Amino acid sequence: MASEYSLADVLERMYENQLALEAAIMELVIWAEERGELTTGGNVRGALDTLGENAGHIKQGLSRLSKLDF
Repeated sequence: MASEYSLADVLERMYENQLALEAAIMELVIWAEERGELTTGGNVRGALDTLGENAGHIKQGLSRLSKLDF
């Protein structure tokens, strides 16, 4: 049970939450754009791009962290 609360596990769950939020927000962007909110959609897509770029770095960091022995 202690491994469920290890630093690596907590960070992995935060990463998974980030991906879930990104997907949910994208659904809202599509919905808004279908209703003509193109400026809002573009702004949010820009923020989602940043989330996507950072997700790659986070995943690589998690991979390195999981290889370390604490």
